Amino acid sequence: MNGWWRAEPRGVALRVKVQPRARRAGLLGLAPGVDGPRLKLAVTEAPEDGRANRAVCAALARALGMPQSSVEVAQGHTSREKLVLVAGDPEALAPRIQALIQALPEAPA
Repeated sequence: MNGWWRAEPRGVALRVKVQPRARRAGLLGLAPGVDGPRLKLAVTEAPEDGRANRAVCAALARALGMPQSSVEVAQGHTSREKLVLVAGDPEALAPRIQALIQALPEAPA
């Protein structure tokens, strides 16, 4: 398994670093973190009233081809660094995450 995601009994947990109020939304690659790598995700919404959290869930659901209702922020509701849970069968989600990894932009050297 990769350092920024892991299988859980109810699905998959993704470690995400969010950039709110970005000019353009999207997946930006992997970002280093104190406790390991995280998926960097930019959203155009402000971090007010949960709007950025909802945008994170929507973007990840879209990228993984899942319904938005299956994605939720489990930890870090008020932080840029979040733990996001994607509900579903971990065996079925693993290929989707591998495809997501392949689609990520290369990290700058």
